[in-house]
Amino acid sequence: MSPARLPFVPEAVIFDMDGLMLDSERAIIGCLAEAARELGHDLPEVLWLSMVGHSEAVCRHLLDEAIGEAQRERVLQRSHVLYEAVVAAGVPHRPGIIEMLDFLDSRRIPRAVATSTRRPLALRKLDAAGLLPRFDAICTSSDVEHPKPAPDVYLLAARSLGIDPRRCLVLEDSPTGVRAALAAGMHPIQIPDLLEPDDAVRALGHTILPSLDDARMLLEQRFLGEVL
Repeated sequence: MSPARLPFVPEAVIFDMDGLMLDSERAIIGCLAEAARELGHDLPEVLWLSMVGHSEAVCRHLLDEAIGEAQRERVLQRSHVLYEAVVAAGVPHRPGIIEMLDFLDSRRIPRAVATSTRRPLALRKLDAAGLLPRFDAICTSSDVEHPKPAPDVYLLAARSLGIDPRRCLVLEDSPTGVRAALAAGMHPIQIPDLLEPDDAVRALGHTILPSLDDARMLLEQRFLGEVL
């Protein structure tokens, strides 16, 4: 793990959504697994975990390999029905997200969302969770040619905010998202959710922290250092 420090005062903070702000990775996996079981497929947890942080196209490919294209489509259709009920009810927040956003408000730091979720669903999830008005820009996989781990969605977020990517702090939970942020020339802090960083991820040299509260305290210390 890299030392817990920030080499600069961020001019913007860019947030991943699923697994970072919203406790949605568990909900998504749960709905997929339930839909698969309903249709007679008892698939291993490792398959579902391998989808975390990846685009819809990658997840479809993984399911194709496991159960075939026809069955994949049936599972996805049923899981979408189950998940829409979760979204409508409001996906729970991850701990510390409101406190982080309140701190950024107090410092007037602009912020954006950069997510692998498609735009219509991302907007519904953020709106139902009460987080949509808290961001200056929402950037999704619908808005770019290449999804994470390509840097496209993070570069779009920086352009949308009018901030140099090198002055942007990224908050991510998944290795895929961390690689995307690094490719964009940004400084990521990883807050793992379902996937603990392995040796290959740790070798990337970025900051890894246990919680959003820890990330907020790190930011507070950096801003305090500027004042002093």
